[in-house]
Amino acid sequence: MEAALLLSFLAMTAAGVPVAFALALSVSFILFQFMDMPQVMITQIMYSGIDSFSFMAVPFFMLAGTFMSAGGVTKRLVNFAQALVGSFTGGLAQVVAVSGMFFAAISGSSAATTAAIGSTMVDEMERKGYRRELATGIVAAGGTVGIVIPPSITLVVYGVIAGTSIGDLFVGGFVPGILMGLTMCLVSWVIAKREGIPAEGTFSPLHVLKAFKDSFWALMTPVIIIGGIYGGIFTPTEAAAVAAVYGIVVGMFVYRELRIRDFPKIIFQAVIGTTLIMFIVGAAKVFGWMLTNLEIPHHIGAWVVSLTSSPVVFLLMMNVLLLIIGTLINASAAVVILTPIFLPVAEKLGIDPLFFGVLMVVNLAIGCITPPVGLDLFVASAITKVPLERVMRASMPYLLSLLGTLAVLTLLPELITFLPNLLR
Repeated sequence: MEAALLLSFLAMTAAGVPVAFALALSVSFILFQFMDMPQVMITQIMYSGIDSFSFMAVPFFMLAGTFMSAGGVTKRLVNFAQALVGSFTGGLAQVVAVSGMFFAAISGSSAATTAAIGSTMVDEMERKGYRRELATGIVAAGGTVGIVIPPSITLVVYGVIAGTSIGDLFVGGFVPGILMGLTMCLVSWVIAKREGIPAEGTFSPLHVLKAFKDSFWALMTPVIIIGGIYGGIFTPTEAAAVAAVYGIVVGMFVYRELRIRDFPKIIFQAVIGTTLIMFIVGAAKVFGWMLTNLEIPHHIGAWVVSLTSSPVVFLLMMNVLLLIIGTLINASAAVVILTPIFLPVAEKLGIDPLFFGVLMVVNLAIGCITPPVGLDLFVASAITKVPLERVMRASMPYLLSLLGTLAVLTLLPELITFLPNLLR
């Protein structure tokens, strides 16, 4: 049955069946062929998988990101990033990385971050001398921090599945996300030097102050979310609702670019995004239930422990596995499926669940630009109409640098756990 389950899932995925349907249908096949259980169990388990108060954070964070994007937040964040690093060598490419970090603190999604930054920056970069495929590769890489820097929807999913504090996970994601962004800035500087792209203008503290003032209300979003959670003012789910209302207030009354007539479109976008994520999570829950029923997690855990008792070796093995899986399925689905399998092994080896969860999400984020099917590569390619293979080639230096960052985080877990431990 184990082989039939995995083979049916892989066959449907290879045939182009959407991952969520492949997960649920492979379980349906096992129930029909090998088990005397009603098919209605699938919908019941799917519902139980998403029937959690904490998951209410997902639609609210979706709404917050959509309201702020429509309310003029994105362009102000880009302007602030440009004031900070735009005058350096490779400045526009560095603006993509810095803007990605800023927008990640609003959207919680790598694909949304890639789309928002790509639609704003690629044409401008091309006008300033960047090859279009290079600009597209930079944008694809810049979106990876979208699920690492809080508020991250994928970290919310991990927190619910693992029973780990979502607030701690959010704080734990700050340093890895910033390190990823700084690494990409360094790579952009090197590439600009090699390509002969000159620096533009001079750094102006006055310009930075003006841009900061203009984007202040947008930059306050993560401060309100994290501060409210750690201050005991509201739960992570309530923080998501506050962020959504805050997005409306900022867009309508501060920047005055959000209109009532925009609401139906914005809400529809948030509903579509939420539905996709929750359906994937529900289907992954069904698949995970079947894996547990077949005792696959137990067998895999025993096999891994028999191979090594070293936490570092285990984490390196997990890194390779997650990088591959991150190219194949949605990050939230991967978290739902793999957390019950590998978290018990990690805890048995003395690995902090907080560190393991953030490292898992960093892995899956990097998987978004890992060939052949990284999600952000497809999003960037679709926006700019640059062929996928050229986007892959252009993003390769960023992928290699992010893998270096991942290695550092793996060997120095304190980079992830220091801030949460300090704030507890």
